[in-house]
Amino acid sequence: MMDGGSPDAAASNGDAALHQTDVLVIGGGPAGSTVATLLARRGHQVTLIEKERHPRFHIGESLLPANLPLFDQLGVAEQVRAIGMQKWGAEFISPWDGRQQDFRFAQAWDKSMPYAYQVRRSQFDEILIRNAAHAGAQVIEGCRVRGVEFQRRHGGSGVDAVRIEAQHQDGRMQHWRARYLIDASGRDTFLANSFGVKRRNPKHNSAAIFGHFSGAERHADERAGHISIYWFDHGWLWFIPLHDGATSVGAVVWPYYLKSRSVPVREFFLATIALCPPLARRLANATLTTEVEATGNYSYSSTRSHGEGYLLLGDAYTFIDPVFSSGVLLAMHSAFVGADAVDACLRTPARARAALRAFDRSIRSGPREYSWFIYRVTTPTMRELLLAPRNLLRMKEAMLSVLAGDIFGRTPIWKSVRAFKMTFGLFSLLHPRRRALAARRRSFNIRPV
Repeated sequence: MMDGGSPDAAASNGDAALHQTDVLVIGGGPAGSTVATLLARRGHQVTLIEKERHPRFHIGESLLPANLPLFDQLGVAEQVRAIGMQKWGAEFISPWDGRQQDFRFAQAWDKSMPYAYQVRRSQFDEILIRNAAHAGAQVIEGCRVRGVEFQRRHGGSGVDAVRIEAQHQDGRMQHWRARYLIDASGRDTFLANSFGVKRRNPKHNSAAIFGHFSGAERHADERAGHISIYWFDHGWLWFIPLHDGATSVGAVVWPYYLKSRSVPVREFFLATIALCPPLARRLANATLTTEVEATGNYSYSSTRSHGEGYLLLGDAYTFIDPVFSSGVLLAMHSAFVGADAVDACLRTPARARAALRAFDRSIRSGPREYSWFIYRVTTPTMRELLLAPRNLLRMKEAMLSVLAGDIFGRTPIWKSVRAFKMTFGLFSLLHPRRRALAARRRSFNIRPV
């Protein structure tokens, strides 16, 4: 990717089929579809390019209560409700001592968001992308962006436009000239790779294996829609019940463990589940109904969130461990603040710098708040605190607010969150040998292999 000449130069080179748009969005997942909807509603000409065709499979089925107000603003709340399994909370299970703890969102600081949903992402993502088209965005599926060129103004004083080249599944090439480019390409990280700004997260490193089952054992009460998180020796596992009877099961593991695989991935996945007896019992009569997928390089970030003429949203900017089901929320939140920033850049350029600074602060804040917990969630001290929570100084309510995704609003949880972090530090100091062993083990676990 590099700067090119003027738009007039591109046209004079025979590019007669150059399509014009205000904003071009790469990617039709939750971030891309949301930002396309919001900008189209504000009167901008928006083109969204998605490499696949919806519906298409995607992992990450667990949503958070803080997603629901965003659905209301997008006008898709009833559609999501129709495909969703109500999720009233989450449970954490320790297979080593048989302990578990049930968390209910209704007990969080803000009692107005008592539940979320588990959804098939193929259905959920299609709802969002069709909503973008309904809002007036041009949605083009089965088309992959191949190249991007930032064209500078005469004299080199800033980016004037972005030229995008994309290829349809039938081989046709198509070109656009956009005033602004939004990368919502997810884990493809199109711009971060092109600019060389994608970095492995030095504080975390994990891989994932996952598939869908039928016939899994579910809870018979209100916990039927809970996400279940199981710790085990090589990381943690998820159990996510879906509305149509399927259950998403996956393992987020340390890289050395995935590297040790010497059998087909399906066999390795089933053997991994067997290492966690409580989960294995719930799947004893279940049937694996999908291909098992595995992915490495699971945690990363980009050194920049925006630049002249572009910004990055959601997983195109950063991805952290999904233990708290924060992925879709962070993606959609980034789209809301990203839409504000792009709108300011296009309508009132004098406000662009301030708007982009606000966008950058916001897009960094969510991953930062979750990362503190994610880096420690497999430690003995964190397990102890999660399995025996106390509401001293409203710490449990604050933690439940974090679990619910209520981290961007005005809910006053942060003093209690800091108290929880101080409690974690104190408990660690009281067990120096355990702390040292956990630190050595973590250093070993997150090393690249």
